[in-house]
Amino acid sequence: MSTPAEEIPLSKRDFEAALAALKKEESARKDAPGSYQSTDCVRCFDCMFTTSSVDCFSCTYCNQCEACSDCTHCTGCTNVHGSSYCQKSTNCYKSSYMLVSHNCYECVFCFGCVGLRKKEFHILNKPFKRKVYFELVEQLKASLGLT
Repeated sequence: MSTPAEEIPLSKRDFEAALAALKKEESARKDAPGSYQSTDCVRCFDCMFTTSSVDCFSCTYCNQCEACSDCTHCTGCTNVHGSSYCQKSTNCYKSSYMLVSHNCYECVFCFGCVGLRKKEFHILNKPFKRKVYFELVEQLKASLGLT
C-alpha cells in the first residue's frame, strides 16, 4: 500500500502535467454545490438565489456575475468581493452601490469611478453632494441604458 506522499509526482514535468489535469477536470465542472435556488450557475459554491453566474462563492441575489464572493444584489460584476448592490463593476472590494466602477475599495455610491479608496458620492472620480449625485446618476443611467 502506498502513502499519499509516494503518489505525488516529484519531477517538474510530471507535477505540471498532474496539475494541468486537475485544472482541466475542475474547469469542466458545471455543478453548484451548497447553492440554493440558484439557476444557470457554473461552479458557484454556497450561493442563494443567484442566476447565470460563474465561479462565485457565497453570493446572494446576484445575476450574471463572475468570480465574485460574499456579494449580495450585484449584477454583471466580475471579481467583486464583500460588496452589495453593485452593477457592471470589476475588482471592487467592500463597496456598495457601485455602478460601472473599477478597482475601488470601501466606496459607497460611486458611478464610473476607478481606483478610489473610501469615497462616496463620486462620478468619474469627482465628488458631488448627495442630492446632485442622485440627479446626475438618474440622467446617466437613462443615457447609458442602465436600469
